[in-house]
Amino acid sequence: MAKVTHEFDLYGKHYALETGELAKQATGAVLVKSGESTVLLTAVVSKERKDYDFFPLTVDFIEKMYAVGRIPGGYLKREARPSEKATLTARMIDRPLRPSFPAGFRNEVQVVATTLVADQVNPVDTICIMAASAALTVGGVPFEGPLACVRIGRDRDTGEFIVNPTYEERDNSDLDLELGGSADFISMLEAGADEISEEDMLAAMAFGQEAIAAFCEEQKKFFVKVEQANGPIQMREYILDEPIAEVHDRIFAHYGEMEAALKDADKLSRIGKVEALKEAIRAEFTEEEQAQWSRAIPVELKALEKHAMRLMVVQTGERVDGRAADEIRPLMVKPDYLPRVHGSGLFQRGQTQVLSICTLGMLNEWQRLDTIEPVDGKRYIHHYNFPPFCTGETGRMGSPKRREIGHGNLAERALLPVIPSEEEFPYTIRVVSEVMESNGSSSMASTCGSTLALMDAGVPLKRPVSGVAMGLIQEEGKTVVLTDIQGLEDFLGDMDFKVTGTTKGITAMQMDNKATGLTPEILRSALMQAHEGRMFILDAMLDAIPAPRESTKDCAPQIISLQIPTDKIREVIGSGGKVIRGIQEDTGATIDIQEDGTVFIAGTNGAGDAAAERIKAIVKVPEVGEEYTGRVVGIQPFGAFVELLPGKDGLLHISRVAQGRVDKVEDVLNIGDEVKVRVLEVDEKGKISLDRIDKPEGPAGSGKSSEGEGHGRRHSDGERRPRRRPGDNGGEKRQPRRHHDA
Repeated sequence: MAKVTHEFDLYGKHYALETGELAKQATGAVLVKSGESTVLLTAVVSKERKDYDFFPLTVDFIEKMYAVGRIPGGYLKREARPSEKATLTARMIDRPLRPSFPAGFRNEVQVVATTLVADQVNPVDTICIMAASAALTVGGVPFEGPLACVRIGRDRDTGEFIVNPTYEERDNSDLDLELGGSADFISMLEAGADEISEEDMLAAMAFGQEAIAAFCEEQKKFFVKVEQANGPIQMREYILDEPIAEVHDRIFAHYGEMEAALKDADKLSRIGKVEALKEAIRAEFTEEEQAQWSRAIPVELKALEKHAMRLMVVQTGERVDGRAADEIRPLMVKPDYLPRVHGSGLFQRGQTQVLSICTLGMLNEWQRLDTIEPVDGKRYIHHYNFPPFCTGETGRMGSPKRREIGHGNLAERALLPVIPSEEEFPYTIRVVSEVMESNGSSSMASTCGSTLALMDAGVPLKRPVSGVAMGLIQEEGKTVVLTDIQGLEDFLGDMDFKVTGTTKGITAMQMDNKATGLTPEILRSALMQAHEGRMFILDAMLDAIPAPRESTKDCAPQIISLQIPTDKIREVIGSGGKVIRGIQEDTGATIDIQEDGTVFIAGTNGAGDAAAERIKAIVKVPEVGEEYTGRVVGIQPFGAFVELLPGKDGLLHISRVAQGRVDKVEDVLNIGDEVKVRVLEVDEKGKISLDRIDKPEGPAGSGKSSEGEGHGRRHSDGERRPRRRPGDNGGEKRQPRRHHDA
């Protein structure tokens, strides 16, 4: 294959698609560039058809540290498990690709995105879907393409939409909307937003659809160049699992029984009835027929369940649990659910139950991110756990799966716009959502549970957030939008559309859509119905906890922030960290000092206050006139050194330790004595001179005169003259004493 390159400019940015030089043994391979950011997308389709009743698609996004000129950390110095961002990007690529393949496609497909260059200006994630679409097309793989993905931002200052904003443009955007699909419809959506309105979100989605169409058109121009250079693209043929009429008719004859089995509000009970019916239907086939139609029978049984559920909704308006289309399942809201933790909340909606727990920590406990993006880390962290027991099953426990990472990220984005700044609330915040039961939309329950836990922990949220999952059924020319979908409606429906937000606006969205007839009017209806649903849920939450706690709990660390002069940092830390370690050991507090002199202190039961006072004392400079009760820490012939504050000593001269003459300081003071003093002078070098308050009488025999105080010696003429100091020869007229040899 000859090398082909197609370069183009769209919405003020430069792109390129290239094929024919790299990875030529793959089914299809395309290099995509945005600015200097470069990603290689390869697609490989297995030659053999797999014996599965599902489409075996795998997508991997590989972050290479050489793409940003870094050597990976760790002992092995090579890339290890995917980062959270890599997992989210792989999911982003997967979601528009999966529904675009023909029904019954059973050959294994693997799409790999390998980052070669990340220029730290243009993100590499959204361009991967365009390249994957191009790789599949160049490889002759049958699917409904071309596909593309765009990110839509909105400038905070001008309000203008931006297509595929740079990292710098994203920093000044109140919207981060990723849309994936074809020129005609959207199949995937992810969004984070700073409380924007439904109308603004609809406008952004419409603008994004136009941008997707423009990128799809550029792909077509690329394919024309490929065919001009290499001849027509040869479409590959794959055997599809086609419906077998006899199997279909025999199974669909049980439609009425399936409809009756589905009408049960209890998930496990309904599953039991449906599985029992499926087994009874399967038993009607002979062993030879079951062996012959081993794939067709389970596919048609699933199709019967799907058809019965969907017809029930569009024909009667009744859902399997008896609810109306816009009805929300019963709610249970319990903040402050657990003792001793910093904050907790239990949220239950129908048979979906999530317990969220909030933990507060020092700012230096923020999560550091080692990715190819120009992002250091984050201080608000949300983790989502979906153990097998929550669906009544057994399974592996361990590291989170892709689904858990995706759901956790959605709930994190939902709360991020309302998290207070570091200045307002100097904590690192971690929320863990434990799914206890699941029957649909556990990510939205995690969003609501997170809000409860944060409010219970005393985190001053700008506004509380709630969320709801919407569904869509399009059958026999009819369309029904569903509020608060459960698992069956998600699995067998046409759309899973999750919306979170506050009373002010939307904070996050996620959509997976299989319906090609998703019009702007349907989207508008779904968003407005979602607004009503999440407001209903929010009211129930606020009935249980109207506002965040006014302060953190006693068991949570109290974090105090101080500002000290940068030239005092060394004094607080001490030689080898001796001073700061001593403060932490004595008080039990944790101390973190920033380069700009900001000090964060965390502790419980008054430990933080005690440590703060110690630090204030270290950096404080005594001022003239201030009085202290200090401790004698050193004695010299000329006076005593008194510790006023930790690390701050002053000199109390021998002439000021007592009334009258004192020959030796030890006659009046000893090391360890406490003495009240006043600051007389602080010189340019910071040396402190002290005077004793309430001086005692000098010791007996000190030579005190009745005519006054002082250290002078009275001579025969009655005049008081100063005593000579050691080495004083009495002035220039005095001759040195002569010594005679022995």
